Amino acid sequence: MANDLDPRNLIVPRRRITGISAILLPFVSAGQCSGSLRDPSSVRGANHDSFINQIDWPGFDAHVLRTATAGLTPAVNMDTGYGNLLDDATRRVILERTRDLLGGAPFVAGAFVGDSPDSRWSLPSYQRQIEPILACGGTPVIFPSYGLNRLDEAGVVAAHRELARYTDRFIAFELGQMFVPFGRIYELETFQGLMDIPQCIGAKHSSLRRDLEWQRLILRNHVRPDFRVFTGNDLAIDMVMYGSDYLLGLSTFAPEEFARRDRLWEQGDPAFFELNDTLQYLGNFAFREPVPAYKHSAAMFLHLRGWIQSDLTHPSNATRPTTDRPILADIARRLGIETRTVHP
Repeated sequence: MANDLDPRNLIVPRRRITGISAILLPFVSAGQCSGSLRDPSSVRGANHDSFINQIDWPGFDAHVLRTATAGLTPAVNMDTGYGNLLDDATRRVILERTRDLLGGAPFVAGAFVGDSPDSRWSLPSYQRQIEPILACGGTPVIFPSYGLNRLDEAGVVAAHRELARYTDRFIAFELGQMFVPFGRIYELETFQGLMDIPQCIGAKHSSLRRDLEWQRLILRNHVRPDFRVFTGNDLAIDMVMYGSDYLLGLSTFAPEEFARRDRLWEQGDPAFFELNDTLQYLGNFAFREPVPAYKHSAAMFLHLRGWIQSDLTHPSNATRPTTDRPILADIARRLGIETRTVHP
């Protein structure tokens, strides 16, 4: 298939794009919480309430509603929302809050199993994560885990078939190890096996490689045209031109601008390209190494916009230098976004 790959043949003009945006979970300043957010032990040793109080809930609520109003589907408890760093109780509060905010409007949520490198695949562990998502009306996104990754390729498909017995719809998730150590990109045959599961409505692909995603699009077009390939390539957001939809962390920086870009593509408006270029510049800056620090970039950007209380992140997340702020402010200016005064 790689030898036959000509991405020009994949371009779909005037296509309606399905956009899902991973919501950043914002944190309040250290002075407003019960422990130092820069000290990971304050989270590991804290009780449930003290951790809950470290979250900027008004900022979270507003951003979920802002994203849905823009026309994108909110995604909570994803990598952008530190889903793999939260306890079950906090993830459940986020689910319930999202349900209440959206009032029946669709959302998706990460189903994450926090196991260890020596863990085995555990169906009951995934069931426990899927159940509260379904109870709140969300669509589960099946995170990789150490246990899932111990399975061979056929075992991965079999595991997802087991999960399909407990939900009528879910999204599979290929996540590269540049994001998390337990990430995994499947073989193309495994991807086809996932497409063969009726309850699997799509798959998020986060390898940050165009060629692998193009291969999946070609396969999808031949095997199951209704299957959604959700690009997670924040370094190539124009993958939507080739037939991908998206589930991105980058779109949390500017949901309205992403929604406007999507409309321009559907309308055949050449203004799509200039707006996409500027958003891609933001993506390439924010998603540079170390990649997980993009969440700090997002917090800085949203704080510059006045949308959240601080630019702090989860204490276990990598951070960016303060000198990034003027650059982020300049990118915002190019997008026509007003920001607060920046002090380098």
